[in-house]
Amino acid sequence: MTVRELELYATEDLLEEVLRRSSFRGVVIHSRDAVGNHDEPEERTFSVRFNHNFETEDVRRLLDVVSRRLADAV
Repeated sequence: MTVRELELYATEDLLEEVLRRSSFRGVVIHSRDAVGNHDEPEERTFSVRFNHNFETEDVRRLLDVVSRRLADAV
């Protein structure tokens, strides 16, 4: 698929396609707020999505490790 072809799809459609694939083992974290649609830039709401290749507990542990590393980087 070319970049031009990707431009024809909405972000939601692309996310659903990735999550449908059995070869995808990952977690998608995305802002639920539209860009520029929040009062406080420091406060945003995020969604976490994953497919059947991960269990909820696996995702929790992964996000815990990521959040600790982010805290260490600050």
